[in-house]
Amino acid sequence: MARPRVFVSSTYFDLKHIRASLDVFIQSLGYESVLSEKGDIAYSHDRPLDQSCYREAEAADMFVLIVGGRYGSEVGDGKRPKSRTFFDRYESITKTEYETAVGRDMPIYIFVEAGVYAEYMTYQRNKDNEKINYAHVDSVNIFRLIEEVLSKPRNNPVKTFEKYGDIEAWLREQWAGLFRELLNSKSSEQQLNALSAQVGQLAEVNETLRKYLEAVVSETVQNSTVLISSEQRRLHDAKVLDSVRANRWFRHLNDVSTIDVERFVEVTRLATSIDEYCEALEKVTGKEDLAAELASTLMIELAQLDLNEIRRLLGVAEFLFDDDLEELVASAPLLDAPKSPRSSRSRKAGKPD
Repeated sequence: MARPRVFVSSTYFDLKHIRASLDVFIQSLGYESVLSEKGDIAYSHDRPLDQSCYREAEAADMFVLIVGGRYGSEVGDGKRPKSRTFFDRYESITKTEYETAVGRDMPIYIFVEAGVYAEYMTYQRNKDNEKINYAHVDSVNIFRLIEEVLSKPRNNPVKTFEKYGDIEAWLREQWAGLFRELLNSKSSEQQLNALSAQVGQLAEVNETLRKYLEAVVSETVQNSTVLISSEQRRLHDAKVLDSVRANRWFRHLNDVSTIDVERFVEVTRLATSIDEYCEALEKVTGKEDLAAELASTLMIELAQLDLNEIRRLLGVAEFLFDDDLEELVASAPLLDAPKSPRSSRSRKAGKPD
């Protein structure tokens, strides 16, 4: 299963202990951490090393930026790095990694060492004063990086820290909140789908009412009765199709094959035994070994219940499941089906009550 990839960006030597602890924390959550010192980055021999870092930052799912007292190495251009003074402007690898993440619009979490942030506030009041000696940073570009981060309209949460525990506690809260938002969005999506289904049903009702009105205005009583009966049947069929679409068994089949709901309903209604049913679905979908795959899934009682729920909606007898399913499963040796939870019974559909 794919795991979220978290890229950790910072200078190395002054923050290596924090990076090591963060690596352990990220992996403890089941995520994949990406740190250059771990060998997680595949370097290209024909490009500067920092280009490979930007590529990995772009491929990540989340980005953690830690700003300490060092600004970091200058971006690579194939030339020998120049000697820089405190006030010289230049782009560092860490800053460019951050800009790469911003370009991807991935979730970004920014930590600034408390002492550095305090000096940043001093810098804000003394930008033009080059006589000040700052104790916590080695380049004025650190302040400019913080300034750029804070100027973003969004996706720029900044947390100051004094020790590693501050970072872990805040990330734990943020990622828990992110997961909750994901769950809420899934719930909202389900509610939207339910609302969409209701709107579809209302459209059917509206069409029926329109035909009723036309019949009252222009047709005889006998023809109106026939029309009303026909429309009631159409509304019933539309409601059944909506219920089938929402059923887990149909959704599963729709995931593993290509079959429309009308054809699915036809096959499900006409089949008189479970093996006939599975083989008919394999035939209409044209998917090889689908019958054995479905038979394997139908060894699970929940799948049996979902299928029989559809049979009841269609007004036909429920299927009876037995060990004969295993014969169908055996036709595909690679499938390892669980044993049927039910006792041996006739595989023919029972008579309606």
